[in-house]
Amino acid sequence: MLNYKKYKRVPVVDYPERQWPNKEIEKAPVWCSVDLRDGNQALVEPMVVEEKIEMFNLLLRLGFKEIEIGFPAASQIEYDFLRQLVERKLIPDDVTIQVLTQCREHLIRRTFESIRGVKKAIVHIYNSTSTLQREVVFHKDREEIKEIAVEGTKLVKKYMADHDGEVILEYSPESFTGTELDFALDICTAVQEEWKPTPEHKMIINLPATVEMTTPNVYADQIEWMNRHFKNRDTIILSVHPHNDRGTGIAATELALLAGAERVEGTLLGNGERTGNVDILNIAYNMFSQGINPELEIENIKEIVEVCEHCTKMPVDPRHPYAGKLVFTAFSGSHQDAISKGMQALSKRTDGIWEVPYLPIDPSDIGREYEPVVRINSQSGKGGVAFVMDTFYGFKLPKGMHKEFADIIQEIAERQGEVAPEQIFDEFKKNYIDRKEPIHFRRCQITDRELDEGEFATVANVIYTDHGQEKQFEGVGNGPIDAIQRGLEDALGIEIRVLDYSEHALRSGSGAQAASYIHLLNVKTGETTYGVGISSNITRSSIRGIFSAVNRLFY
Repeated sequence: MLNYKKYKRVPVVDYPERQWPNKEIEKAPVWCSVDLRDGNQALVEPMVVEEKIEMFNLLLRLGFKEIEIGFPAASQIEYDFLRQLVERKLIPDDVTIQVLTQCREHLIRRTFESIRGVKKAIVHIYNSTSTLQREVVFHKDREEIKEIAVEGTKLVKKYMADHDGEVILEYSPESFTGTELDFALDICTAVQEEWKPTPEHKMIINLPATVEMTTPNVYADQIEWMNRHFKNRDTIILSVHPHNDRGTGIAATELALLAGAERVEGTLLGNGERTGNVDILNIAYNMFSQGINPELEIENIKEIVEVCEHCTKMPVDPRHPYAGKLVFTAFSGSHQDAISKGMQALSKRTDGIWEVPYLPIDPSDIGREYEPVVRINSQSGKGGVAFVMDTFYGFKLPKGMHKEFADIIQEIAERQGEVAPEQIFDEFKKNYIDRKEPIHFRRCQITDRELDEGEFATVANVIYTDHGQEKQFEGVGNGPIDAIQRGLEDALGIEIRVLDYSEHALRSGSGAQAASYIHLLNVKTGETTYGVGISSNITRSSIRGIFSAVNRLFY
């Protein structure tokens, strides 16, 4: 049995005056990518310089205006990477790079050396503040921990005096979620008072869930409590940096935005220490799905995935929200049927609003294709097969035909697993369009014959082969289909009835082909089936459909 008693519950915040539950996200926050720092340090194989530049360029294309590029004072590789960005003039004027450093003088001095020539930089200082780390790592009390933060702030001011660019201070009480709120406020306020930000020149206070410790609502309470107790709130940009240890990083971030956070630090696809940093793309696409501009250029998820997989050497899970290969794919028959009907209904709407069951966004909006939306396996149903035939190949099967053809595909799926669209179409051709033996229609002549009192009948003179032998029959009826039916009955000694007939064009233009669907009954046995014919001539396509159905019913 699990020894659950060895763990103690993290206390919640006694905060009945919380206001965040009644709020809604209305706009995108300031996004800061930490892929090149937090994300990179979590890799089995950290990125080399050229891979970092590839990732940096991707972040620029996506529209990030704040990018934490590393811990240059702690690593020569990260120092060299930053210098390459500067010397190769790869940092656009409207992009602020961010560098991380602990509150130690030699590290801060080295950090300022690394940002020489950078027009605008965020210098991000931090120190651990949690009860646990104070006790077991640093063996310091609150005042001693606060002094580290204040001294770090003084050192940034000292080295900033000789820096030729703009510097914004960011302070993080690391392990904020394990820090008493009153102490977190005390230490942040001490840094704020030392730095002296103004509404025109704000500082960033970043409250990280360095380790996600409890439910997202508690994090929201912590953020709102801090947000409402800061002095001179208009001089602060309130930032969050959530991790995903409990698997609720997205929820924690979204609730933190409700609670007053204005800025989010995270990574693409959630790469990061342990279970990862918060996935910025996930949050941005969530906003997009609610009609909110995410203020990132994220229309091409395939490119994002390709670059991330190449640079991080880690695959994206096929079920990863929005980015996974299978997230817009339905195998379930009921889901496929609902998607198919939803797409049909959508085509008739004029308001431009996307509403399709099981598809919260239009896959094409983020560079995904419709082809994989419905995939066929043994769990699929008639609606999915019909959707594939319509979406991929333009055949709008009559509703009554859905189950008949789906049963054919179901047998294949049970033997081999997933059935590709190409195989589905091959089976459709084999079972319907190419069902031309043993009775094979060759050609016909349709004429009108005048009857008594000015009435007319349709006469069909048909040339066909029966087991390879050429034969002919004449049928008379009230139209071409009726005439063909009567002629076949006499020629083959069968009794049939056309139950339903439908047709549609397969493609537009003068060379368009027609598809005809014939639902045919064997009167003697009660058995029914469909036949399908295609031709640029609508009469010929319907005749081929009848012959296809006869071959399926009797041979």
